[in-house]
Amino acid sequence: MKVRIALSALAALCLSASVNAAAPQKIPAYVTAAVANPNRTEADTKQDENRKPADVVAFAGVKPGDRVADLIPGRGYYTRIFSGVVGPKGWVYAFVPSEMDPLLKKNNITFPPPDDPKFANVSYLHTPIATFVAPEKLDVVWTSQNYHDLHNKAFGQPDMAAVNKAVFDALKPGGVYIVLDHAAAAGSGANDTETLHRIDPALVKKEVLAAGFVFAGQSDALADPTDDHTKKIFDSAIRGKTDRFIFKFRKPRK
Repeated sequence: MKVRIALSALAALCLSASVNAAAPQKIPAYVTAAVANPNRTEADTKQDENRKPADVVAFAGVKPGDRVADLIPGRGYYTRIFSGVVGPKGWVYAFVPSEMDPLLKKNNITFPPPDDPKFANVSYLHTPIATFVAPEKLDVVWTSQNYHDLHNKAFGQPDMAAVNKAVFDALKPGGVYIVLDHAAAAGSGANDTETLHRIDPALVKKEVLAAGFVFAGQSDALADPTDDHTKKIFDSAIRGKTDRFIFKFRKPRK
């Protein structure tokens, strides 16, 4: 009888855990408002269906008053959302590595861009990637769909131990480092970063943990099991719909 009761209790516990794991993530009102901000560009909002920014930013834990670095911000899609989330008491640092200078010049892109009064709590940082630093300690360092690029020739293949240590040092104790990127096949390491612009999630985890971070969870909000990981991310058949992993790492409080 005791065995039967114990098994029943275990089954109930497993069922409860399963239900909790499947429960939808609660999106804070300040994240919903930032995504709905009418000052966001049409080009940005057209990407929302595939990027699911509310789910992703809620998972990251960005909140009002935070100091956030958007590491390699691209066209600023997440920079503008973070601006709305952190609000007037927070700040967003868009970090553009100096390794990107040739690309900026080639495309006649002015850097830093003109100030935008609609996003007045955003400023730009510009140094080599391995010497990343912010004017103040940060709550969140975020990099989206760019971590794999750091393994490539265009970035000079920087020492990833130095890059991740710089991120670690820039964060407050308890601060988080979010890495979102296109998944490569398991076991592929960095083999596909140049060709397919993908990276093995296991390699990312190994490199970041080596800098002193602890793994704090992952989100499957952008996971896609139909992606076989063999196509280039720019392939029209999958562009914007690749299998993407989102890892959260935390700097220990002590």
